Amino acid sequence: MAAFYDLSAEVIRGIYDRRIDAPAVLDLDSYFPDGRKFASAWREIRQEAIQVAATRLGDVPRFHEIMREQTAISANDGLDWRMLILKAYGIENPPNMAACPVLASIVGSCPDVLSASISFLAPGKHVPAHRGPFRGVLRFYLALSMPKGPDGQPGAVLKVAGREYRLDDGEFMLWDDTYTHEAWNKTERVRMVLLLDVRRRGMPLDMEIFSRALMMIVQAGIRIRGFS
Repeated sequence: MAAFYDLSAEVIRGIYDRRIDAPAVLDLDSYFPDGRKFASAWREIRQEAIQVAATRLGDVPRFHEIMREQTAISANDGLDWRMLILKAYGIENPPNMAACPVLASIVGSCPDVLSASISFLAPGKHVPAHRGPFRGVLRFYLALSMPKGPDGQPGAVLKVAGREYRLDDGEFMLWDDTYTHEAWNKTERVRMVLLLDVRRRGMPLDMEIFSRALMMIVQAGIRIRGFS
């Protein structure tokens, strides 16, 4: 299954690469102005994430428990990468939406948001370098609770296209996850970030049609498989 996923992802990336040429990190106001709504409410969203972590983190599934094809990057070192998924490619998870009402309300007001989740990265966890398959969406990354290193700087790192980003609480970036990226948390606390997948604006018509078709396939898979 993982081999088929990897092959399919490579084919899909190749199709997009021939039609869309864009940098790894993009301007928020040009591509996802609604991202400002989430950034403005980061403290409230963080409080919801902290409440989940304090009361039910052990019940939040690890990424590879949701998507078996991601075992190589999620279960690689025996440490947890847990994902509280509120919405996945347009399909909502009502219990998780109810657990985060502020976040759910903002997600509901932003039609370009296809997926929304809170990522909990355990102390010491390393997510190896990998690439996403789908250039039809962009990734919005908002730091909610970023643990500090011994130097007082953010101790969890996101590396995209060879460049390291250390975002502090409330800071954000919009990026294309088809570029090689990895993450690690070299601290003793859980790192919490909001991850959104949003529609890429301004694509050629054929890529817009292709993206919609892919989303329908992914949605069908989610309905069959379900998610926690």
